[in-house]
Amino acid sequence: MACLPAAPPALPLRRCLGLGLVVLLCLSLGYALEKKVVKSKVGEKVGLPCCHEIPSSESLHNYRVYWQKNTTEVVLAYAEGKMISKHKQYGNRTEMDARNLTLWISPVEILDNGPYQCVVQHLRFSQNSVVVCDEPVTLFVTADFSKPNITAEVLAKSCESTEMVVRCSSYGGFPKPKLSGALDNVSMVWNASWVSESSLSPYNVTGKQWLNVTKDISITCSVEYNGFAESTSLLLKKTKECVVPTVPPSYNVITASSIIIITFLLAVTLAARYLPRHVCSHCCKHQDSVEEGVKECMKPPVSSKVTSETSSV
Repeated sequence: MACLPAAPPALPLRRCLGLGLVVLLCLSLGYALEKKVVKSKVGEKVGLPCCHEIPSSESLHNYRVYWQKNTTEVVLAYAEGKMISKHKQYGNRTEMDARNLTLWISPVEILDNGPYQCVVQHLRFSQNSVVVCDEPVTLFVTADFSKPNITAEVLAKSCESTEMVVRCSSYGGFPKPKLSGALDNVSMVWNASWVSESSLSPYNVTGKQWLNVTKDISITCSVEYNGFAESTSLLLKKTKECVVPTVPPSYNVITASSIIIITFLLAVTLAARYLPRHVCSHCCKHQDSVEEGVKECMKPPVSSKVTSETSSV
């Protein structure tokens, strides 16, 4: 009787469940971290959500709440319902909701940009505190850039093209922007430079491009920052239009034409002067010969006279 080989042992169910829980925990953690991002513009009012909400059966007196920035600076702190600390940078610009513990900042400044952390501790009757939650939230602050300004400086020009340097500039914005452009809707790259006093200061950006313009063309400059954009366009014109001069005839052609014309005029002049005189002299000679012939005919014949004289003798 033949024996079938034993089936391989199955993966324990507990191990499968454990892996599944780890995967779900990682996904949920990533989703939670992704949610804790808040965006605001300079001058606005923004609220940073905390990870805990005090139930209606309790009050702020049963908790310690710490709002921290960069895990080192205490922005605002409460203990047993009383404020115990407040950072001087925020002055009168911050307050906290007593129920959902949201940190409100108004007006927002560029220096407020960065990661925050809400730490909540529950106070027991034994005065021992228990950490209820400790989660980060990131605030992205945006300051609008000015509308880009495009200028063009002509370096050289000819009938065929105009050489120029084009500059695009924008200032006063945050964070560090990206500069992009287009020539007649075809993307181009600016030679960009940025100026800022620090990583948490407004930026000034300038782009430069050298162009050889052979026809009128439109150039666009865009400043992109934190999901926002400012754009402007300028029509670059070819500055010089030249009329192609007519090529004069060569010296040999002019000389030959002049000789022909002069010869023709001389021929006409000579013909007008000598041809009528020659015809007239020919006519006169013919008329004289005719008259002489008539006279000869009218003369009596000499021979007959002599004959008559002889007969009379």
